[in-house]
Amino acid sequence: MSKIKPAKGSPYARILGVGGYRPTRVVPNEVILETIDSSDEWIRSRSGIATRHWASPQETVAAMSVEASGKALADAGISPEQIGAVIVSTVSHFKQTPAVATEIADRIGAGKPAAFDISAGCAGFGYGLTLAKGLVVEGSAEYVLVIGVERLSDLTDLEDRATAFLFGDGAGAVVVGPSAEPAIGPTVWGSEGDKSETIKQTVPWDQYRGADGGEKFPAITQEGQAVFRWAVFEMAKVAQQALDAAGITADDLDVFIPHQANMRIIDSMVKTLKLPEHVTVARDVETTGNTSAASIPLAMERLLATGAAKSGDTALVIGFGAGLVYAATVVTLP
Repeated sequence: MSKIKPAKGSPYARILGVGGYRPTRVVPNEVILETIDSSDEWIRSRSGIATRHWASPQETVAAMSVEASGKALADAGISPEQIGAVIVSTVSHFKQTPAVATEIADRIGAGKPAAFDISAGCAGFGYGLTLAKGLVVEGSAEYVLVIGVERLSDLTDLEDRATAFLFGDGAGAVVVGPSAEPAIGPTVWGSEGDKSETIKQTVPWDQYRGADGGEKFPAITQEGQAVFRWAVFEMAKVAQQALDAAGITADDLDVFIPHQANMRIIDSMVKTLKLPEHVTVARDVETTGNTSAASIPLAMERLLATGAAKSGDTALVIGFGAGLVYAATVVTLP
């Protein structure tokens, strides 16, 4: 018989607050056209993107995260000292160790929480949210700060016509805490490693170290058509599974917040899922671009700030990207 005492966590967890940070520099398509042979019309028709935000040298991964975290904490009414864990999803923090989560925890005055980074690409926010829910319910932390943050401008090949216009920078954060009722549904997540070549970093760091000066700095590349087909058809199935796992139908939804990868993907998923007209759909990609792990919390924050969504709404969130990995769940908005 086990001598371990049962955990004293909460029966459920919920998102209590959300915050976002977008760099001050707004980059229109005209800037992208300086380095690729294309047009504003082509970029808009292919991706729906008109502008994106690029970070300055001062707007580091940590600095953007601190700004977003402060807003999320204020929105939740939680002090930094109450945070028991900090989870950061990013692929653009260039130090393998230490985790940027430890720096962020210190800078927001969180004391000595557990702090770690995860690498799950554009699905990273969903992964972090699932881990946070588990920590709250299990009792390891009463409140958890989940951050998705990227400086993808550092990993963008501005001469690659297929990807130069896609990526932006920013940070989004949420506070997850105890709830008396279900407010974060079961997560449908997974990976398809056989498709790992469709979205990848061009050059591994160890290969770059040995370069003689002729090797270009690593960038993100992707096979656009393969990714599009996978996202539209396979991720719509995952989204439906998340609805089923939560015990609701599309008619019960108020909001749909997919990863902001591409407007065509978003519109195709809405059609495939047969979402009713009353469902508000996040289309933050138009002015923010693809910010990978930051895209869902940034889109969530904007919907709530503009009144397009409201507290208590039921939202389906789904992230998908390099790996290929994915995560979808149904949440109650803070």
